Amino acid sequence: MNYSELTTAIQDYTENSFSAADLAMFVEQAEQRIFNSIQFPSLRKNVTGTTTSGISYLACPIDFLSAYSMAVIADSGEFTFLLNKDVNFIREAYPTPSSTGTPKHYALFGPRSTVQTELTFILGPTPDADYNIELHYFYYPESITTAASGTSWLGDNFDPILLYGSLVEAYTFMKGEPDMLQLYNGKYNEALQLAKRLGDGLERQDAYRSGQARVPVT
Repeated sequence: MNYSELTTAIQDYTENSFSAADLAMFVEQAEQRIFNSIQFPSLRKNVTGTTTSGISYLACPIDFLSAYSMAVIADSGEFTFLLNKDVNFIREAYPTPSSTGTPKHYALFGPRSTVQTELTFILGPTPDADYNIELHYFYYPESITTAASGTSWLGDNFDPILLYGSLVEAYTFMKGEPDMLQLYNGKYNEALQLAKRLGDGLERQDAYRSGQARVPVT
């Protein structure tokens, strides 16, 4: 389902006309609800970066929302995964920032500049060299509302949840009849469970770490 088909369906189902801005708002709100309910492995992202010797902080990608894993890549190509901890653990375990070594732990530290959206990681111990780092993380993919192709992974692969999520937002905006809103919510939740079976179930059966969201699949 592309964006044109989606917006037409929203207006057909609700028997109402909306402005382009309102339609985009409904869809974007639905996408955010979906992506915060299910973390599809198909939509995760990975980047590589480099630490700076003597600096315990590492900048997050601009579109970063949460981390799946972080690893140090040795010159031999060997990956060593860091353990995710809280900032207080890092401060307690490595109380002297000048004490350096190969990083073993990381934590989300927060903004370290005047731009409050620029998040950073804190590493422990402080790197004693410039290490290559690979980060796997969760992000919001480009919305179907702004994609040049008018398509998205969700629209191409699991359009019922996108349609019914958008209908819930649209019908709430309309202050529609409670029974119809309940119907759309029910259809959305049915689609959500099927999508969770895929994203948090089938696609994650061999996940190495149990900390990731994972549901049993029968």
